[in-house]
Amino acid sequence: MHLLTFLIVGVIAGWLAGLLVSGGGFGLIGDLIVGVVGSFIGGFVQPHIPIHIGSAIVNEIVFAVIGAVILLLALRLLKRA
Repeated sequence: MHLLTFLIVGVIAGWLAGLLVSGGGFGLIGDLIVGVVGSFIGGFVQPHIPIHIGSAIVNEIVFAVIGAVILLLALRLLKRA
């Protein structure tokens, strides 16, 4: 069940980050990849940001979105270079 929750959080986070950064999603697989990698990045960022929002799942989604946005912005910078 934890893997299913992880994948659902990844899809939601990837989709939201796609909307925030580039104005659209990347499809189901693209959103999943961006969201899962973003959740790992968000896990590293979370101890440095002293906020807790709602329940555990909401907090996971928020930090996964933050991590996914960081990932997409870094990829955009690398693409320009």
